[in-house]
Amino acid sequence: MTTKRQILVTNALPYANGSIHLGHLLGYIQADVWVRAMRAMEHDVIYVCADDAHGTAIMLRAEANGISPDEQIKNVQVEHERDFADFGISFDHYDSTHSDTNRQLAESIYLANHQAGNISIRPVTQLFDPQKQMFLSDRFIKGTCPKCQSGDQYGDSCEVCGTTYNATELINPRSTLSGATPVQKSSDHYFFNLPNFSQFLQNWTRDKGRLPTSIANKLDEWFEAGLTDWDISRDAPYFGFKIPNTDDKYFYVWVDAPIGYMASFKNYLNTCRPDVSFDDYWQKDSQAEVYHFIGKDIVYFHALFWPAMLSGANYRTPTSLFVNGFLTINGEKMSKSRGTFIKAETYLKYLNPEYLRYYFASKLSDKVEDSDLNLDDFIAKVNSDLVGKVVNIASRCAKFINTQFDNQLSNECAEPELVERFIKAGDSIITHYENREFSSAIREIMALADLANQYIDDKKPWALAKDPANAKQVQAVCSVGLNLFHKIMVYLSPVLPTLAQKSQQFLNVDNFDFSARFDILTHAIHEFTPLMQRIDPKKVQAMIDDSKENLQPANPKSGKNDKKECDKMENQNEFIGIDDFAKVQMKVAKVLECNKVEGADKLLQFTLDVGDVDENGTPKTRNVFSGIAKFYQPEELQGKTVICVSNLAPRKMKFGVSEGMILSAEKDGQLTVVLLPDSMVAGATFA
Repeated sequence: MTTKRQILVTNALPYANGSIHLGHLLGYIQADVWVRAMRAMEHDVIYVCADDAHGTAIMLRAEANGISPDEQIKNVQVEHERDFADFGISFDHYDSTHSDTNRQLAESIYLANHQAGNISIRPVTQLFDPQKQMFLSDRFIKGTCPKCQSGDQYGDSCEVCGTTYNATELINPRSTLSGATPVQKSSDHYFFNLPNFSQFLQNWTRDKGRLPTSIANKLDEWFEAGLTDWDISRDAPYFGFKIPNTDDKYFYVWVDAPIGYMASFKNYLNTCRPDVSFDDYWQKDSQAEVYHFIGKDIVYFHALFWPAMLSGANYRTPTSLFVNGFLTINGEKMSKSRGTFIKAETYLKYLNPEYLRYYFASKLSDKVEDSDLNLDDFIAKVNSDLVGKVVNIASRCAKFINTQFDNQLSNECAEPELVERFIKAGDSIITHYENREFSSAIREIMALADLANQYIDDKKPWALAKDPANAKQVQAVCSVGLNLFHKIMVYLSPVLPTLAQKSQQFLNVDNFDFSARFDILTHAIHEFTPLMQRIDPKKVQAMIDDSKENLQPANPKSGKNDKKECDKMENQNEFIGIDDFAKVQMKVAKVLECNKVEGADKLLQFTLDVGDVDENGTPKTRNVFSGIAKFYQPEELQGKTVICVSNLAPRKMKFGVSEGMILSAEKDGQLTVVLLPDSMVAGATFA
């Protein structure tokens, strides 16, 4: 009998600014499977999460939607909780970082670090948007790289040459929020003195089992370069918590976001578990275990800033960080244009969520690796493994027990050695679960399913049943088959909770804890009903089609005229006669902005830098509409270098004036925008 462990599990907090998609679900399903497995081992596991609800982006999204930030995050939280529940994610409590408990904890952790000498204050010069009247974070600033002169680069680093810099070093910076030229302005900022924890963090990241080795090795680069102070403040306006003893300074979102793990846990205890003490899990010498399941893109926040903040405030640090990679679909980055950027709610319109849980589990290990959802393999694996193998065992045996033996199983096991083999296999399978080697667990479970089907094939109960004299043997064979099915479903229950629940009801058993594998079923079962259907490939295609951009007019009242305008734009798009070709002027253009056009589903609106200047020599942009929205998503062209036909007469449209044309090539009805190397200079002409 293993000692009962006290375990707290958290997932990375989804940002309250958008929908859950399949890429997100990879990490949540991984955590949920592990939580369910540890609960099946009868450990005391508490599993919490919350929406990450603060920051400039949420403030701006709420403003764009015409609602308050509080309304914005509440609406998104309802959607997130619904999607997680539909995918069987078994949170004990789901909260928001915008809670009084989180504010109180954030303030206390900050004040403890301040008192310990881990906070410093100094002026910082930043870019300020004079129109929006706000300081701009790097993500809201674009300009020309000070090193390689590449345009349309963000305020922290150049994607072309890889140089990092301060936003104030950008050439011709502009605010992506208003288009205004930002000005430099100074304000006091609050810093967490991360170098104070350099030796502590080097030891902490190398503690056995704390981090994946590959992650610990990567973090060594930070230590070799030398840790620097971490800016933990943001100036008003900002949606978040005010820093104590200030009037217009707010905690940067990454300060209170991880503290949200603690706050969600505390709120759960206050409402549901008065028998559990918050301090027993979070005090310095706690023997409880705390695990964070996170994506590899946020490791440095969790492996450097978070443990340092906790240590500085005299709290315990996480037992381990479990890190997952990214998700690709069909071997490529998820794409809206290909229909593979699939939201959770879109998937659920067409497919059983347990298909995805099983497929992810069959791919996941304890390594920090990206996972690929190959849709053809997805269909084949689910249909073969779950329907063709596992459910098939039950359906082949149940019909005889239901119809010929009044639902009654044999009162003794005819194949004790075979059943014992399935029971003993649980030791290895459970170890794989505990070590997060889910793919290894699945391989062993499917090997058992193959063995069970082979047993049924060898005994051929359908042939035996033809002779009434074989009735007892038919009952014995089918009872063994259903006992083997029982063991398999016990092992699969962390991955497939809904199928497990249906199987429990059919087998007439109370639970599928891992200890249930020792039970030999000799009682009456219930009538068998189909437990799972095969994946219909047409539904997968329908899901993909539904994930692509809707090409129908958005406004039925004006759709006819809008469609005609878009069709006209698309048909003129980038097709010119050979006699006219010599007359056109083509320039290198940088795509500063690319956006959808509301009410015109086929149009994209571009803001281009084609090297134009006004009479004062000030750079000016061009506005161009292009009817290519059914071939591209805006983000696929944002920041790209294209060719603009620049000497066309301005064309007045319902949606504005178009001052040029984006050059594309056509093949088999597919338009492809001609893209140029980013190193080419805007305004250069083609002979």
